[in-house]
Amino acid sequence: MKTHSGSAIYIQLKHRVTLPQGRGVRLGDVASLIAPPKWEEPLKSLLLVQPEYSDGNLILIDMLKVIPLVKKLIPDADIEPIGENETIVQISESRGERRPSTAMFALVWLLLFFGAALTIMNFHADVSMMEVQIRIVEMLTGRRDEHPYLFQLAYSVGIGFGMVIFFNHLFKKKWNEEPTPLEVEMFLYQRNIDQYVIHEEYRKMKRSEDGTGERE
Repeated sequence: MKTHSGSAIYIQLKHRVTLPQGRGVRLGDVASLIAPPKWEEPLKSLLLVQPEYSDGNLILIDMLKVIPLVKKLIPDADIEPIGENETIVQISESRGERRPSTAMFALVWLLLFFGAALTIMNFHADVSMMEVQIRIVEMLTGRRDEHPYLFQLAYSVGIGFGMVIFFNHLFKKKWNEEPTPLEVEMFLYQRNIDQYVIHEEYRKMKRSEDGTGERE
């Protein structure tokens, strides 16, 4: 077996990266590298693609595009791909750091608050929760109270406390290192979007190679 001693290059593409608009995509931006010291900087600065405005804000970098460019730079390189075979580059517009809008935050907070409140109230109305609570108080105290405010107060506090425990999050504080259900759902949602983007980019490249890119 022929080996290239000292020229082994291990390339691990990142899953997704974000770069500012107008900047060329270099290998060091989209991949982690293990290479001989003399080749580390040339490899990291290797230009893979210079995004154009017509490319949109999402660019797919495939390992099959990376390998020929690395071979062109280092002809005798022994390239060992690791992990992902493609990475998604998101081009972001350079508008500086934007401070979050207080008015927008308040609007979203109010919408979520009243939306959640109405959802809970409608659910309670559907299952006759008021009658259930009256019956529970009657069973515990031996007398019927049409307005068991103390029980309802404790129940409401319990709902809020239960939500905090379930979502494992209170403002910026987490109770432990486990991901919250919302974080898991957002992760899966982002993964599904990335898979769709990869599928669409491959489809566009195939159409372009077949010469059907202009016809839809």
